[in-house]
Amino acid sequence: MNISETAFLEKLDAELGYENGKRFRLRWFTPLTEVPLCGHATLASAAVLYQHFKNSNETIEFETLSGTLYTRKDGDYVCMDLPLYDTVHQAENEVSLVVKTTIGTLPIREIRLNHDMKKLLVRLEDHVTRMQLENMAIPNVGDMMSAHDGSKVRGVMVSLKGCEENGAVDETGRKYDFITRYFAPWVGIQEDPVTGSAHAVLASYWSKELDKKELYARQCSPRGGDLLILVREDGRVDISGKATIIMKGQLTLKL
Repeated sequence: MNISETAFLEKLDAELGYENGKRFRLRWFTPLTEVPLCGHATLASAAVLYQHFKNSNETIEFETLSGTLYTRKDGDYVCMDLPLYDTVHQAENEVSLVVKTTIGTLPIREIRLNHDMKKLLVRLEDHVTRMQLENMAIPNVGDMMSAHDGSKVRGVMVSLKGCEENGAVDETGRKYDFITRYFAPWVGIQEDPVTGSAHAVLASYWSKELDKKELYARQCSPRGGDLLILVREDGRVDISGKATIIMKGQLTLKL
């Protein structure tokens, strides 16, 4: 479909439709491959069920490659119940080329890796500003893929601790706890607008760093978006965001 991810939704209860079903199979595909988890496509799928089909179930279940995921409406937000992924320290010399290709000369505070999702977390020094992160050029896809074969890393998260001094605040002046950009050319994504699966990793790291369970985050890609995050005691994370349906259509396939 030539966008970051496309979600494919299938009814699991034969007697029920999209209007009243509670259980669905959900799969996600980038332009190149199927992926094990995609947050914003899950949020979009739930939003279509809630907004377009007027599904009134309090909770909707999705059977996925990452197990059963749950969504619920929370006012204007859709809340997703996702797995929480930890990170481990990553030696810079082992990933130096891909890191340099991604962020150029921006100063690094720490590098960590989640092996399950193959997501690399590059935390910038705290004195870096939001403007510097947002003005960072989108890395060249060919250069990133030449720098690493995708065996260990399939996505790079460039993240920065938020504060008023570095400009990491929303339009009301509320401070973001952290802000991020995400690049994953190994799965066909030059830059992802907003990435739920990345925040399932980021939430674990920043919750420990900031010693707080409730987090307010911004993915500051050109399209961007805000996320409300709750790190739970049961090893999962609630990630909430808003969704707007901007286009409707019908796809006809010749089988």
